[in-house]
Amino acid sequence: MKALIIGGAGYIGSHVARHFLDNGHKVTVFDNLSTGQMVNIFPDEDFIKGDILNQGELDKAMAGGYDLIIHLAAFKAAGESMIKPEKYSVNNITGTINILNSAVKAGIPNLVFSSSAAVYGEPAYLPIDEEHPKNPENYYGYTKLAIEQFLGWYDKLKGLKFAALRYFNAAGYDGKGRIKGLERNPANLLPIIMEAAAGIRDRLSIFGNDYPTPDGTCIRDYIHVSDLATGHLKAAEYLVKNRQSLTVNLGTGNGISVQEMADKAKAITGVDFKVEYADRRPGDPANLVASSEKAFRLLGWKAVHSSVENLISTSWNMYK
Repeated sequence: MKALIIGGAGYIGSHVARHFLDNGHKVTVFDNLSTGQMVNIFPDEDFIKGDILNQGELDKAMAGGYDLIIHLAAFKAAGESMIKPEKYSVNNITGTINILNSAVKAGIPNLVFSSSAAVYGEPAYLPIDEEHPKNPENYYGYTKLAIEQFLGWYDKLKGLKFAALRYFNAAGYDGKGRIKGLERNPANLLPIIMEAAAGIRDRLSIFGNDYPTPDGTCIRDYIHVSDLATGHLKAAEYLVKNRQSLTVNLGTGNGISVQEMADKAKAITGVDFKVEYADRRPGDPANLVASSEKAFRLLGWKAVHSSVENLISTSWNMYK
């Protein structure tokens, strides 16, 4: 396959690109480097610096002829999205519409979209499957849900087939150490824990310890980024083979609390970093754990790298 990976210089995108390359596919990365980094661009892939808000740059890039697009170019900080919805509207929604219009114009038949468990909101039941009600609790999650709806219409009206991958909490790093760029200004738990352990920040702040969970902190389903990369390739292969759109969760089915992750990280790193407790953030559900049975049934996918020990140790290998 020949893939255009939009956002392929970022944390998840670079792992996806590496997995496609490892499996013999041709990759071009399109990235504006606002959060992605040149150190994550590999010698065996092509790179185009461009912005999804520039229709002309997208048109030019997609004229290269591709079997599919992988779209990972979204802002993703749930807390920030509640303060700056206009930022998320312009980049996530307008930018995606630009991508879809350029893809249709270029005749690219398939698109794999980086969606999110944030589309679900507070769980009505656990584990969350794909039929769960969609009631996002933060604006970031709303943008992902809106994009999924756009994809459904572009499939119906223009024949653009899509895979919407609702991932839960991405974490960890390539086990072979080939991804060199650390996330800049991370908003996710594990890299923040790593920064506290490495002395980059002076403490870990845990937002809320009064949730209705065993230790009072939020529970999340953490999935290793290498498992996510495998999911993207399997979804791409499914689209090319079956010409049928799909929406699936990518998670482990196992929850771990923020407190448990912090305690485990202290044990693995050997660093007793400082932890403080702060008020809850708006839009944070207490518990999010996935059912990925559909991904296993349709794609033959399951998480194999996502033990807590592997999540933390592959991250610490980067940060220490």
